[in-house]
Amino acid sequence: MNSGKNIDIKKLISKYSIIIVLLAIMIVCTIANRSFLTANNLINVCRQQSVIIIIAFGEMALIICGQLDLSCGSVIALAGCLSVSTYKSTQSMLLAFAVAIMVSILVNFLNGVMVTKFKTPAFIATLATQTMARGAALYITNGQNIYEIGNYTKVGQGSLGPIPIPVIFMAVIFAVMAYMMRNTRWGRSTFAVGGNAEAANASGINTQMVIMKAYLLNGVLIGIAAVLFMSRVNGGLPAGASGYEMDGLTATIVGGTSFTGGIGTPWGTVVGAFVVGFLGNIMNLMSIDSYIQQIVRGAIIAFAVIWDIYSKSRQTYKKGK
Repeated sequence: MNSGKNIDIKKLISKYSIIIVLLAIMIVCTIANRSFLTANNLINVCRQQSVIIIIAFGEMALIICGQLDLSCGSVIALAGCLSVSTYKSTQSMLLAFAVAIMVSILVNFLNGVMVTKFKTPAFIATLATQTMARGAALYITNGQNIYEIGNYTKVGQGSLGPIPIPVIFMAVIFAVMAYMMRNTRWGRSTFAVGGNAEAANASGINTQMVIMKAYLLNGVLIGIAAVLFMSRVNGGLPAGASGYEMDGLTATIVGGTSFTGGIGTPWGTVVGAFVVGFLGNIMNLMSIDSYIQQIVRGAIIAFAVIWDIYSKSRQTYKKGK
């Protein structure tokens, strides 16, 4: 009886380990700096991380089905700048959102075609569109930031009561993603494709279509993130969102999505994003050098990937035994 209870406890700890890590980090951060647990600081972290989480949802869907996206930071710059320009010309926020989403879908459609039709590795395909999208953003704006954007800032900087608008966007997208990944045929297929593409194909799943839909979904999410980002920073920044693809990947991997595919959850992605976000926040509050912060972020990615590979190899060994 006792051994059974011990096994259950171990499984429980294993299942919710990322939440335990998040709570531990919050306790340590609260002890390290009094400003950490203030309402203003926590609201600011939530506002900032909402964009990262939306990006991470797209990365999560792609990684689950064995792909990834390195272009999202540059696509945010391109789609966001075009969205800001559209708003300045039309004063229509709806049209500004539509332009950002359409541009992002177009780039991700290109990613999907290169990966599915031309069998280009996702790393190479999205690295190419990363460079093209950044170049296009700089070319269209002549390398100049777009300022005086008026009420465009209300989406990223505004709140409904005490809740920042970006957090509301993130919460709605979380609910949609949680439903899609668990209750739709496409969502279930992503796990099958990422787990074993050949077996999925043999069972009648159109693996190319599953991957293409994942890229198109990623396009919609990046378009929304582009508007929220440009609105929050109060301008169209062609050099903005640099490195956001790594932030999204880090949140996804830390949140338990397996880099080898087939495993991942939206709630884990949210928790992973806050683990990384709180670490960055406490380092800023303690005035830790930005170069040191980069080293810490890199170490987090390395540790998360190594732990993922180790966990999977251990499970395979136990099954073989």
